Amino acid sequence: MKTDFNEKQIQILQVAETLFAEKGFDGTSIRDIAKEANINIAMVSYYFGSKEQLLESIILNRVAAIKIQLDILTLEDLDPLQKMHKLIEMYIDKINSNRCIYKIIHFEFSSSQRVINLQAFTDLKKENLKSLESIIQDGQEKGVFRKDVVVPLLTTTILGTYFHFHLNRFFYQNLLNLNTEEEYNTYIKTTLTMHIQQTIKALLTYES
Repeated sequence: MKTDFNEKQIQILQVAETLFAEKGFDGTSIRDIAKEANINIAMVSYYFGSKEQLLESIILNRVAAIKIQLDILTLEDLDPLQKMHKLIEMYIDKINSNRCIYKIIHFEFSSSQRVINLQAFTDLKKENLKSLESIIQDGQEKGVFRKDVVVPLLTTTILGTYFHFHLNRFFYQNLLNLNTEEEYNTYIKTTLTMHIQQTIKALLTYES
């Protein structure tokens, strides 16, 4: 499936993403999307086919954007641990800035009744994992990272920590006195991100 879209397609994707997150996949119709995007229904079908294919395109568009950033990161003149810290910052920033699509992925997309082709999405995620693996391998070759690192579980630790925090948002807002949206997002960008970086560093390095 293609991941390069023109301006009109991107507009449709953005509208659909917002509606899917607000009303759910099943609660959003092609008519709703067309009305919000101020286009006719035929244009949505022309560009994307079915509603399921539109959802696929939204997800692939986001994952492909992360791949580009990861590819650039692997080429930067940074030591392996700096790259990991930057990767974590990028992941958390992307997720927190695009909660709509990640809400779709983790809730709507997990439905066993959803008839969607996962192969392209899976292939892109594997490519992203290769970028992470290259950073880890570089660190291992330089004697900075442990040899017994289970690389696929690193993203589980990074994303799992964020999602636990966000899914329990009201509890942590009350506990940490995060009274505004700005305070909440700043805490994620600074304290939570640093906590995840420290956790991953402890898993990767020989430091006690």
